[in-house]
Amino acid sequence: MNTDIAPRLGGWQQTWRLVAAAALGIPLWLATGAALPRGCATDSCSWLVTGDPLVALGCLTALLWRRRFPLTVAMAVAIASSASTLAIGAALLALCSISARRRPVEIGVVALVYVAASQLALVLYPIESPPGSMWLQLALPTLSAGIGVAIGVAIGARRVEVRSLRERAESAEREQTARAAQARALERNRIAREMHDVLAHRISLVAMQAGVLDHRGNRTTEENRMLIRGIADGSHQALEELRDVLGVLRADPGRPEPPQPSLDRIPELVADARTSGLHVTLTTTVTGKPSDVVGRTCYRGIQEGLTNAAKHAPGAHVHITVEGTVGDELRVSVRNSPATTTATQLPASGFGLLGLAERITLAGGKLSHHPTPDGGYVLTAQLPWPNHDHEKRS
Repeated sequence: MNTDIAPRLGGWQQTWRLVAAAALGIPLWLATGAALPRGCATDSCSWLVTGDPLVALGCLTALLWRRRFPLTVAMAVAIASSASTLAIGAALLALCSISARRRPVEIGVVALVYVAASQLALVLYPIESPPGSMWLQLALPTLSAGIGVAIGVAIGARRVEVRSLRERAESAEREQTARAAQARALERNRIAREMHDVLAHRISLVAMQAGVLDHRGNRTTEENRMLIRGIADGSHQALEELRDVLGVLRADPGRPEPPQPSLDRIPELVADARTSGLHVTLTTTVTGKPSDVVGRTCYRGIQEGLTNAAKHAPGAHVHITVEGTVGDELRVSVRNSPATTTATQLPASGFGLLGLAERITLAGGKLSHHPTPDGGYVLTAQLPWPNHDHEKRS
């Protein structure tokens, strides 16, 4: 496992590690001096008080670059420790640092060099070893190397774990941010769809009535009064529906959610369209009662068809067909003839057919809409109508 990327050390962290390495070498250096024959320090053993500390200082200085050049520094310090007992602490720190990378080949090579260097360091000084102490001289460096390797490997494993936890936390934060952004987008789409479904139809009928009132000058006083009353009633109903939608979107606990329209309210929808001036006929051969989702989707499809007819085909005849049976499917068709008067340009929301297609897809159905050869327009929807009672009995 590669653990090349190690966290940078601050000044204090670097200092105490080097101080600890130097402090570990001092007892060994003093023990070596105490084991030398009397008067040796002023003769052949002058290296102990001159070269030995200088080599150790050079090793400690080289350790400053152990994170940048780990293998090179570890090998250099391990080899240099053969000429300095005071540098053994620095060599152990280098071995621990290279072990944190958790690369077996590197660890094995540096550990072998460290153990061999410790044996060469004993040759520098005329210390008489008791008989049979060679195994002890080899075991102590091997044991210290094993401890250094174990500490380094544990540090490396801890780094990997911490890095993994940090990456998982960052990934979880990114996922949470993405989910929040997706939730906001879905909520915006829901608001747009609800506002369109509830208000676009009503406002389109009001606009159509206002257009008739503005362009036709041969109406009687009673006809004008009926149109004005229709505009007022439609505007009032639009405000009521807007208040209901906003109450739901704000999650007002004091305002219950208004009942969602279903298949049984389609005659009421057609009657409102006729009152507003649309020429609408309805043919229904539905037997049974579909689920609330299917009924509501059917209602919204007819509502969207009437809204588009009022916007783009004023004066046209609209024929609505609803047919279907339980266990088969529910088929809806809204067909309008070409416009007989000039259409008033009304602003398009862009969410009508898009939102309807989304509703029908979620219900497992299919939506189709296209112009007819005679210049009209047709909107059809096919919605599944499974027989849940039969499934339960089965």
